[in-house]
Amino acid sequence: MTEQSDLLARARAYIGSEATKPVTARDPVNQPMIRRWAEAMGDTNPLWHDADARAAAGFNGAVSPPAMLEVWTMSPYRPGGGTSDEGMEVLKLFDEAGYFGVVATNIEQEYVRYLQEGDIIQSRAVVADVSDEKRTGLGIGHFVTIDYEFTDQKGELVGRMKFRVLKFKPPLKQAEAAPAAAEGKAKKFPHPRPAITHDNAFFWEGLKQRKLLIQSFNGRLVHPPVPACPETGSFEWTTVEASGKGVIHSFVVMHQPQLPCFEYPLPVVLVELAEGVRIVANMIDAKPEDVAVGKAVTLDFVEVEPDYILPAFRLA
Repeated sequence: MTEQSDLLARARAYIGSEATKPVTARDPVNQPMIRRWAEAMGDTNPLWHDADARAAAGFNGAVSPPAMLEVWTMSPYRPGGGTSDEGMEVLKLFDEAGYFGVVATNIEQEYVRYLQEGDIIQSRAVVADVSDEKRTGLGIGHFVTIDYEFTDQKGELVGRMKFRVLKFKPPLKQAEAAPAAAEGKAKKFPHPRPAITHDNAFFWEGLKQRKLLIQSFNGRLVHPPVPACPETGSFEWTTVEASGKGVIHSFVVMHQPQLPCFEYPLPVVLVELAEGVRIVANMIDAKPEDVAVGKAVTLDFVEVEPDYILPAFRLA
């Protein structure tokens, strides 16, 4: 048996077994966490924060947004990186074999009922599938699928989730400058390109003119671009050019997965523009330790490839 087939056989031996020990939420479903989650997501549904709206819908206490299903049983953050749990043994197999890159590829959730104030949620995770080795844009790797079941304090099912990750070998060596055989030039790698549609083409055309355009539905500004106004359903819209001023609402510093066309560590910011909408972009000319929530930033434009321009921000 080859080393690769032995790895796959050992990984697939976990199928049907628990991926981690069952997890019980550290806190019951509660209004403060719901409020903070809704604010972070920009979810203004009154059911999450308005007592009268809840009463009209037949609820006596706080109601959790369905998409928070997984939030209640998430492992606590551990300073220095990672979480406090022991991790999934099936994923450790791939780490040890050099597939240390990881990226979530898709998630499917099924909601049985609304979670209400006081519910104590428990999750159980089972390894559902391990794919053959696949060649992807990130590198060769294996897709690992984990099935979750969520129950309440009575042991009754409240939801399910299917979570799939790709464990891959990052092509880090490709990021090193390599002489081209014929020209003696450093090898270049293409930058990821967006999917341009009828609904967002104006945004990308605006960037070519060094303009950051925002959709305006009769004065209601929306970003990212959408087919219709999320409030009225109107298909009629114009654009407003952003001033370029904003503050950092949130940020991450990317270390993995590493792609040859980016420099790491890479600060990625969620900027709240002066116009009131938020946009995700990379920081430029800024050290990761200098990036912080609340800092003022200004808009810039980066031509990453000929005729391909992206918005970016620098500290004001």
